[in-house]
Amino acid sequence: MPQNSTRNPMQLFASAALSLTFISAAAGAQVNAGEQKPEAALPFTMTQVATFNLPWRIAFLPDGRMLITEKVGPLWVVTQQGAKTEVKNVPAVLHHDQGGMLGVYLSPHYKTDHYVYLTYAEPHDSGSSLALARAKLSLSGSSASLDGLKVIWRDGAGGKGGQFGGAVAFSPDRKFLFLTVGERQRFTPAQDPDSPLGKILRLTLDGKPAPGNPEAGKVGASKIPVINPTKNTETAKTAPVIYTYTFPGPNLTPSETWATGFRTPYGLAFAPDGRLWELEDGPRGGDELNLVERGKNYGWPLVSYGKNYDGVPIPSPDTRPDLVKPVIYWTPVIASAGLTFYNGKMFPRWDGSAFAAGLGSKSLTRITFDKNGGANAAERWDMSRRVRDIAVAPDGALWLIEDSATGGLFRITPK
Repeated sequence: MPQNSTRNPMQLFASAALSLTFISAAAGAQVNAGEQKPEAALPFTMTQVATFNLPWRIAFLPDGRMLITEKVGPLWVVTQQGAKTEVKNVPAVLHHDQGGMLGVYLSPHYKTDHYVYLTYAEPHDSGSSLALARAKLSLSGSSASLDGLKVIWRDGAGGKGGQFGGAVAFSPDRKFLFLTVGERQRFTPAQDPDSPLGKILRLTLDGKPAPGNPEAGKVGASKIPVINPTKNTETAKTAPVIYTYTFPGPNLTPSETWATGFRTPYGLAFAPDGRLWELEDGPRGGDELNLVERGKNYGWPLVSYGKNYDGVPIPSPDTRPDLVKPVIYWTPVIASAGLTFYNGKMFPRWDGSAFAAGLGSKSLTRITFDKNGGANAAERWDMSRRVRDIAVAPDGALWLIEDSATGGLFRITPK
């Protein structure tokens, strides 16, 4: 693409797609769960225990306390009764649009190393970048702090606006870390092998490219133009104003990449059978649940079951058999957020199910899975609030946080 071009990138991709010749016909369309009606009643009781300013993610400590991030910056240790202790020595973040303090995750070896991982929008002169940091969590009486915090990965892209992704999942063997990186509404980087944007990365626990990745050993050094919207919200209804700038490439490493072609990957979790699942926001339509596999291309922005915010159509995934289709998609969108699998004693019939948080839809969706990589949106509940994250406590209760400046923390138990 010429560096000064302002032509809509979807038109470029659409024309390129039409020129390709395919070996086989497209498979049938996937199941659209967007029209699913909420259940008539909630099968559980919700009890609010605390309030936060734009809470983002929950991580349970072994003793039942929680770590909760607020997008505006703080990290909290929270008891199940709602008592909050602010954690000291958290990194500086740029809270702007979708950026800020994002995810918090316990090391798979937390009982021995006491490491926690944070994802956040790291500020610098050109805006912010997604950063992944690791630190030891020190808990002593009524105080908590992060010690020896170190950024172990950052995207290098910079710029302003866009959605960062920032979800983390650890491999079942506890040796590797998977990280989602949003394309920040710049479209083209999701298909650029030299850009980490729009990818799922597979890293060692100290942030290095993991051995065995599809492009292991390769290092990128290109500089390409990307498209960056100046206005971006999760509920944007109008076309963003766009401009181009040069993407700095010398530090980008394709050897980090596990899978390609993601838009806004907010949810990432391993199922009990070891499969990796990703949940992401589409544009106007086309939220996706994807089964993530090594080296596969999931299509954004070449294809989508949604349309651009300005109404420009995007080729359907049914036209591209060379790209991976979502297992479930939602049109209208649920405006997806966190994803977690249930394994607990309070709701035994839900064991092995996943829960997808819904922002704009104010919903919680239970998803069931088969042995062949298929999934079904089994139930959907109207929660009457923007659901940012859902987590499972050691005792089997579900915990939910609300995306709001006065966002509630709720404990969910059977009726």
